[in-house]
Amino acid sequence: MGYQLATPATESHAATRRHLLAAAAEVFAEVGFRAATVREICQRAGANIAAVNYHFGDKETLYRAVLKTTLQSAIAKYPPDFGLPARATPEQRLRVFIRSFLLRIFSKGTSAQHGKLMAREMIEPTGALDAIVKEEIRPMSVVLLSIVGDLLGPKANEQTKHLCATSVVSQVMFYHHCRPVVMLLFPEMKFDEAAIEHLTAHITRFSLAAIKQIARDTEKQK
Repeated sequence: MGYQLATPATESHAATRRHLLAAAAEVFAEVGFRAATVREICQRAGANIAAVNYHFGDKETLYRAVLKTTLQSAIAKYPPDFGLPARATPEQRLRVFIRSFLLRIFSKGTSAQHGKLMAREMIEPTGALDAIVKEEIRPMSVVLLSIVGDLLGPKANEQTKHLCATSVVSQVMFYHHCRPVVMLLFPEMKFDEAAIEHLTAHITRFSLAAIKQIARDTEKQK
Protein backbone atom coordinates (compact mmCIF):
# COMPACT_ATOMS: atom_id res chain seq x y z
CA MET A 1 0.00 0.00 0.00
CA GLY A 2 1.49 3.33 -1.03
CA TYR A 3 1.80 6.47 1.05
CA GLN A 4 -0.79 9.18 0.58
CA LEU A 5 0.86 12.54 0.12
CA ALA A 6 -0.58 15.53 1.93
CA THR A 7 -2.31 18.01 -0.33
CA PRO A 8 -2.72 21.75 0.24
CA ALA A 9 -6.37 21.06 1.06
CA THR A 10 -5.60 18.46 3.75
CA GLU A 11 -2.83 20.62 5.20
CA SER A 12 -5.22 23.58 5.37
CA HIS A 13 -7.84 21.36 7.02
CA ALA A 14 -5.36 20.21 9.67
CA ALA A 15 -4.12 23.75 10.26
CA THR A 16 -7.63 25.08 10.78
CA ARG A 17 -8.32 22.30 13.26
CA ARG A 18 -5.13 23.13 15.20
CA HIS A 19 -5.99 26.83 15.24
CA LEU A 20 -9.50 26.09 16.52
CA LEU A 21 -8.14 23.89 19.31
CA ALA A 22 -5.61 26.53 20.33
CA ALA A 23 -8.14 29.35 20.27
CA ALA A 24 -10.76 27.29 22.09
CA ALA A 25 -8.27 26.37 24.82
CA GLU A 26 -7.62 30.07 25.42
CA VAL A 27 -11.29 31.02 25.50
CA PHE A 28 -12.44 28.08 27.64
CA ALA A 29 -9.61 28.70 30.12
CA GLU A 30 -10.48 32.40 30.33
CA VAL A 31 -14.27 32.30 30.68
CA GLY A 32 -15.30 28.66 31.07
CA PHE A 33 -17.35 26.41 28.82
CA ARG A 34 -20.73 28.05 29.26
CA ALA A 35 -19.60 31.64 28.68
CA ALA A 36 -17.41 30.74 25.71
CA THR A 37 -18.92 31.41 22.32
CA VAL A 38 -18.24 29.73 19.02
CA ARG A 39 -18.02 33.17 17.41
CA GLU A 40 -15.19 34.27 19.71
CA ILE A 41 -13.31 31.00 19.21
CA CYS A 42 -13.58 31.25 15.42
CA GLN A 43 -12.50 34.89 15.45
CA ARG A 44 -9.37 34.07 17.44
CA ALA A 45 -8.65 31.10 15.19
CA GLY A 46 -9.09 33.21 12.07
CA ALA A 47 -11.70 30.76 10.90
CA ASN A 48 -15.19 30.94 9.43
CA ILE A 49 -18.03 30.85 11.99
CA ALA A 50 -19.09 27.46 10.62
CA ALA A 51 -15.63 25.93 11.18
CA VAL A 52 -16.43 24.51 14.63
CA ASN A 53 -19.45 22.61 13.33
CA TYR A 54 -17.49 21.39 10.31
CA HIS A 55 -14.46 20.12 12.24
CA PHE A 56 -16.01 19.09 15.58
CA GLY A 57 -19.78 19.01 15.27
CA ASP A 58 -20.58 21.32 18.18
CA LYS A 59 -19.06 23.32 21.05
CA GLU A 60 -19.20 20.45 23.54
CA THR A 61 -17.29 18.09 21.25
CA LEU A 62 -14.71 20.83 20.69
CA TYR A 63 -14.45 21.27 24.48
CA ARG A 64 -13.79 17.56 24.97
CA ALA A 65 -11.13 17.66 22.27
CA VAL A 66 -9.50 20.66 23.96
CA LEU A 67 -9.44 18.85 27.30
CA LYS A 68 -7.77 15.85 25.68
CA THR A 69 -5.12 17.79 23.77
CA THR A 70 -4.28 20.13 26.65
CA LEU A 71 -4.00 17.15 29.00
CA GLN A 72 -1.49 15.52 26.68
CA SER A 73 0.51 18.75 26.60
CA ALA A 74 0.37 19.23 30.37
CA ILE A 75 1.34 15.65 31.20
CA ALA A 76 4.17 15.75 28.69
CA LYS A 77 5.66 18.83 30.36
CA TYR A 78 4.62 18.21 33.97
CA PRO A 79 4.22 14.44 34.52
CA PRO A 80 2.95 13.46 37.99
CA ASP A 81 6.15 11.53 38.73
CA PHE A 82 8.61 13.84 36.92
CA GLY A 83 10.71 10.79 36.13
CA LEU A 84 11.25 9.72 39.73
CA PRO A 85 12.96 6.33 40.04
CA ALA A 86 10.91 3.33 41.12
CA ARG A 87 12.71 3.34 44.48
CA ALA A 88 11.56 6.89 45.33
CA THR A 89 10.11 7.27 48.81
CA PRO A 90 6.43 8.12 49.39
CA GLU A 91 7.57 11.52 50.68
CA GLN A 92 9.41 12.22 47.42
CA ARG A 93 6.48 11.01 45.36
CA LEU A 94 4.07 13.24 47.25
CA ARG A 95 6.25 16.31 46.78
CA VAL A 96 6.57 15.70 43.05
CA PHE A 97 2.84 15.03 42.70
CA ILE A 98 2.03 18.34 44.41
CA ARG A 99 4.64 20.25 42.40
CA SER A 100 3.39 18.95 39.06
CA PHE A 101 -0.19 19.76 40.08
CA LEU A 102 0.73 23.35 40.96
CA LEU A 103 2.71 23.77 37.75
CA ARG A 104 -0.19 22.54 35.62
CA ILE A 105 -2.41 25.18 37.23
CA PHE A 106 -0.13 28.19 37.54
CA SER A 107 2.58 27.98 34.91
CA LYS A 108 2.14 30.16 31.86
CA GLY A 109 1.72 29.02 28.28
CA THR A 110 -0.26 26.28 26.59
CA SER A 111 1.01 23.55 28.94
CA ALA A 112 -0.74 25.31 31.84
CA GLN A 113 -4.12 25.60 30.11
CA HIS A 114 -5.33 22.18 31.13
CA GLY A 115 -4.93 22.93 34.82
CA LYS A 116 -6.97 26.10 34.41
CA LEU A 117 -9.63 24.23 32.44
CA MET A 118 -9.85 21.55 35.10
CA ALA A 119 -10.07 24.13 37.89
CA ARG A 120 -13.02 25.71 36.08
CA GLU A 121 -14.60 22.31 35.53
CA MET A 122 -14.55 21.70 39.29
CA ILE A 123 -16.48 24.94 39.88
CA GLU A 124 -18.84 24.69 36.90
CA PRO A 125 -19.18 21.01 35.89
CA THR A 126 -20.20 20.33 32.30
CA GLY A 127 -21.50 17.30 30.47
CA ALA A 128 -17.89 16.27 29.95
CA LEU A 129 -17.35 15.65 33.68
CA ASP A 130 -18.11 11.91 33.58
CA ALA A 131 -15.50 11.35 30.90
CA ILE A 132 -13.03 13.62 32.70
CA VAL A 133 -13.40 11.62 35.91
CA LYS A 134 -12.98 8.32 34.10
CA GLU A 135 -10.11 9.27 31.82
CA GLU A 136 -8.16 11.73 33.97
CA ILE A 137 -9.21 12.32 37.57
CA ARG A 138 -9.56 8.65 38.53
CA PRO A 139 -6.09 7.68 37.21
CA MET A 140 -4.57 10.66 39.06
CA SER A 141 -6.55 9.70 42.14
CA VAL A 142 -5.16 6.17 42.00
CA VAL A 143 -1.62 7.59 41.96
CA LEU A 144 -2.26 9.89 44.92
CA LEU A 145 -4.11 7.22 46.90
CA SER A 146 -1.17 4.89 46.40
CA ILE A 147 1.19 7.53 47.81
CA VAL A 148 -1.09 8.33 50.73
CA GLY A 149 -1.64 4.64 51.43
CA ASP A 150 2.10 4.06 51.65
CA LEU A 151 2.43 6.97 54.09
CA LEU A 152 -0.50 5.86 56.27
CA GLY A 153 0.53 2.22 56.43
CA PRO A 154 -1.44 -0.98 55.93
CA LYS A 155 -3.79 -0.45 58.88
CA ALA A 156 -5.45 2.67 57.48
CA ASN A 157 -8.94 2.18 56.08
CA GLU A 158 -10.13 3.37 52.69
CA GLN A 159 -12.10 6.31 54.08
CA THR A 160 -9.01 7.67 55.81
CA LYS A 161 -7.00 7.35 52.60
CA HIS A 162 -9.69 9.16 50.62
CA LEU A 163 -9.95 11.99 53.17
CA CYS A 164 -6.19 12.49 53.28
CA ALA A 165 -5.88 12.49 49.48
CA THR A 166 -8.75 14.96 49.18
CA SER A 167 -7.11 17.24 51.75
CA VAL A 168 -3.90 17.30 49.71
CA VAL A 169 -5.78 18.21 46.54
CA SER A 170 -7.85 20.83 48.38
CA GLN A 171 -4.74 22.72 49.46
CA VAL A 172 -3.51 22.93 45.89
CA MET A 173 -6.87 23.95 44.46
CA PHE A 174 -7.43 26.59 47.15
CA TYR A 175 -4.68 28.79 45.75
CA HIS A 176 -6.28 28.73 42.31
CA HIS A 177 -9.94 29.13 43.28
CA CYS A 178 -9.25 31.76 45.96
CA ARG A 179 -6.39 33.52 44.24
CA PRO A 180 -8.19 36.92 44.00
CA VAL A 181 -8.89 36.89 47.75
CA VAL A 182 -5.38 35.67 48.58
CA MET A 183 -3.88 38.49 46.51
CA LEU A 184 -6.01 41.07 48.34
CA LEU A 185 -5.10 39.67 51.74
CA PHE A 186 -1.43 39.19 50.92
CA PRO A 187 -0.48 41.55 48.05
CA GLU A 188 3.14 40.48 48.28
CA MET A 189 2.27 36.89 47.39
CA LYS A 190 3.26 35.83 43.89
CA PHE A 191 2.53 32.76 41.80
CA ASP A 192 5.75 32.69 39.81
CA GLU A 193 8.21 29.80 39.61
CA ALA A 194 9.85 30.61 42.94
CA ALA A 195 6.46 30.88 44.65
CA ILE A 196 5.38 27.54 43.23
CA GLU A 197 8.47 25.90 44.70
CA HIS A 198 7.71 27.51 48.06
CA LEU A 199 4.08 26.38 47.94
CA THR A 200 5.20 22.89 46.97
CA ALA A 201 7.44 22.71 50.02
CA HIS A 202 4.76 24.09 52.34
CA ILE A 203 1.89 21.89 51.16
CA THR A 204 4.13 18.84 51.22
CA ARG A 205 5.41 19.57 54.72
CA PHE A 206 1.92 20.37 56.02
CA SER A 207 0.40 17.26 54.44
CA LEU A 208 3.15 14.93 55.61
CA ALA A 209 2.85 16.17 59.19
CA ALA A 210 -0.90 15.54 59.18
CA ILE A 211 -0.78 12.19 57.40
CA LYS A 212 1.98 10.84 59.63
CA GLN A 213 0.10 11.95 62.74
CA ILE A 214 -3.00 10.16 61.49
CA ALA A 215 -0.85 7.09 60.86
CA ARG A 216 0.41 7.21 64.47
CA ASP A 217 -3.14 7.64 65.79
CA THR A 218 -4.30 4.68 63.69
CA GLU A 219 -1.56 2.49 65.11
CA LYS A 220 -2.66 3.36 68.66
CA GLN A 221 -6.27 2.46 67.93
CA LYS A 222 -5.50 -1.06 66.71
